[in-house]
Amino acid sequence: MGWHDRIVTDPAVCHGKACIRGTRIMVSVVLDNLAAGLSPDEIVSSYPSLTPDDVRAAVAYAAELARERILELPAAS
Repeated sequence: MGWHDRIVTDPAVCHGKACIRGTRIMVSVVLDNLAAGLSPDEIVSSYPSLTPDDVRAAVAYAAELARERILELPAAS
């Protein structure tokens, strides 16, 4: 099962932002929690409607987005 099966958008839910299927939990919330240092298990504990596969799907979705857009970054010093 890929991220396509777990990540959805609906204009009537969370203003059309990408969410975990069957929830109102936005992918960005999952990613923000990971970036803040929480483990997938901690995120699932905080959001009981999520599964570890949902967290992995959020990361896979973010990776896909990163391949599609190039951001200009400062040069390494």
